[in-house]
Amino acid sequence: MLTTATDIRPAVQSRLAWLDALRGLGAAAVVAEHLFTWAMPWLRPVWFNIGMYGVLVFFLVSGYIIPHSLERRGDVRGFWIGRLFRLYPLYLAVIALALAVSWWVPIRAEVPRDPSAIASHATMLLDVVGAGGVVNTMWTLSYEMIFYLLVSALFAAGLHRGRSWIAVTLGVTALVSGLFVAGPPLSGGWLAWTSMVLVVLGLAAMISGRMRGPAAIVLGVMALLLLLLSSRVPWFGVAVVAVMFAGTGIQRWERGDGSLWPVLLTGALVAATPVWALNAGWWWVRPDVWISTIVLAGVTFAAVMALRGRTMPRALTWLGLVSYSLYLLHLPILTMMIAAVGDMRWAPTHLQLAIGAAFLLVLIPATWLSHRAIEQPMQRLGRTLSGGPHS
Repeated sequence: MLTTATDIRPAVQSRLAWLDALRGLGAAAVVAEHLFTWAMPWLRPVWFNIGMYGVLVFFLVSGYIIPHSLERRGDVRGFWIGRLFRLYPLYLAVIALALAVSWWVPIRAEVPRDPSAIASHATMLLDVVGAGGVVNTMWTLSYEMIFYLLVSALFAAGLHRGRSWIAVTLGVTALVSGLFVAGPPLSGGWLAWTSMVLVVLGLAAMISGRMRGPAAIVLGVMALLLLLLSSRVPWFGVAVVAVMFAGTGIQRWERGDGSLWPVLLTGALVAATPVWALNAGWWWVRPDVWISTIVLAGVTFAAVMALRGRTMPRALTWLGLVSYSLYLLHLPILTMMIAAVGDMRWAPTHLQLAIGAAFLLVLIPATWLSHRAIEQPMQRLGRTLSGGPHS
């Protein structure tokens, strides 16, 4: 979710602007999901989940570009320095914002009220260690981090050429997990602490160059175990990572280095999983809604990819450029506005439209400022320290 076309060297930026356009669409969809839910419920579609649609588009983009970025760089050290400076500065700033206003907008009940919350937030592995984030949207970062760890391990082990079979394997695993596992077999604050220790030691080894390969493989094994054994809903966690590897399969197919059938098979497996899953009680994983959401995300990716040789709309590429700030900031801003004006779900339509317009008038400048003041300087510092283009 966290790589834009501008993260790639300038010579190919225009060629990859379509990825920023996709991220712009994904970001707009997630913002719409929360705005419609809390202020304009009459606009929220019910035949698909617009927020999950946006997230799936993000995941496909991450799967498409992240492994390619690592392979192009050829260095897990530089890759992780780039990732850390890309992710953490804004992430920590948004956590600080949520804590600063917690006297007014209380921290979510899903966040543990013990020190394990610090450990789970420190690694971003929130959803896979059973912890809620101080901002609800942070759950997706758990699976981004799992994907990075798995990709690094595959690269270190020399297995990065066969990711299409990985997508299919994860799709099958999601289906089987849904049939037999209703909840995480492992739980408890010890997961957050254990994973934090391993992540800190493993990243230190990869960045320092000492036992870089073994460290990457150990972290990859840890990521896979967390995904299978302690994800909040194991089948769902495995399914979304399968979607990311499907994105990698698309990139391989585009380069002439693989077939498209594993991507299509993975999509079918992921779409079918909640039909039989033991834990599938949410409205948006009802078979009709879930399948519609999966298909729409896939069709969107395919359509924009088919148009990649054309100039993308400037508004979409700009939204893609600032999408990380937009993604992390929109919900805190929205919850503060709702806390100030009250529940808008049953307010008159003209008031709902007014609060929606006011929200966007605050969100867009805040997003621009966050991107300029936090993201860009930290990305430049990351490039300097890693000695190469930002991954």
